[in-house]
Amino acid sequence: MRRVAVLLAVIVFAHVSPAGAQTTPTRIRGVIEQVDDRSMTITSREGQTLSIALDEKLSVVAVLPASLADVTQGSFVSIPSLRQGDGSFRAQGVLVFPGTTRVVGQGGHDAWDLEPGSMMTNAVVDAVVTQPAGSRLTLNYGGGEVAVTVPAEAPVVTLGPGNRQLLKKGAAVFVPATRSADGSLTTARVMVGTDGTAPPL
Repeated sequence: MRRVAVLLAVIVFAHVSPAGAQTTPTRIRGVIEQVDDRSMTITSREGQTLSIALDEKLSVVAVLPASLADVTQGSFVSIPSLRQGDGSFRAQGVLVFPGTTRVVGQGGHDAWDLEPGSMMTNAVVDAVVTQPAGSRLTLNYGGGEVAVTVPAEAPVVTLGPGNRQLLKKGAAVFVPATRSADGSLTTARVMVGTDGTAPPL
């Protein structure tokens, strides 16, 4: 049950309908500068120094190294990507969920904010074709199908249970935060890289 709870929490980060503007979090990507029981300070990828309050029921998810060999037919994945000239998509990274986990009703192929023009696909892998420059995945997200090429250099990660002890100076994080009317930030969930990884979302 603990593993299922972890995976459901991460899907909440990774799949938020752009139509639901009032529920869309402020997604923060960066590196921890300092942390205590109540808050952490992050240097964002844009170079901003941000203070984020930590909910007392904070959920921490560990991001672990994986490889394309872990992505097989039937895997459930979250993949940010950019559209290519032929209509296919090129992955910017791959998050592959452990084992045979399924998150019912959480498939989608929606606009994302990793880079301008990015899309996020949460889907089941229907087919894997190995190519010299990487792999080509056919993804079924419930409402349709999309082809995504994963270049050899794209980071591939998986998930594991985490705790507050993983939140330390220098750790790479992905944080879906809530911004209050006064501009302050709060989060109940953090994805944190381990073993040299960074969340590729």
